[in-house]
Amino acid sequence: MISLTKTLNAWNAKDFTQTFKKEVADLDNHVLPLQQGLSLSSYVSQEKISALIHSTQETDTSVIIRSGIFYSGIIAGCSCSDDPTPTDTQNEYCEI
Repeated sequence: MISLTKTLNAWNAKDFTQTFKKEVADLDNHVLPLQQGLSLSSYVSQEKISALIHSTQETDTSVIIRSGIFYSGIIAGCSCSDDPTPTDTQNEYCEI
């Protein structure tokens, strides 16, 4: 489970959504299970990610956020030195 301290501190505040989006965008892409969500590419790129909130739920011990994540993946080629194909990114989306 990922702990988003700034988001938790902003719970029930006006800037909750913005705080969540910024904190998720600042995460390393490998912290989230993005590789498992790929549908159009084979590897998660290092480009920035963005999030949206589908729903939130408060329990006695935590805040549960169902979120959609927009990110990019790449299709790995042979990467030969004479391969003219540039690295192409594909837009991806998954829900966590």
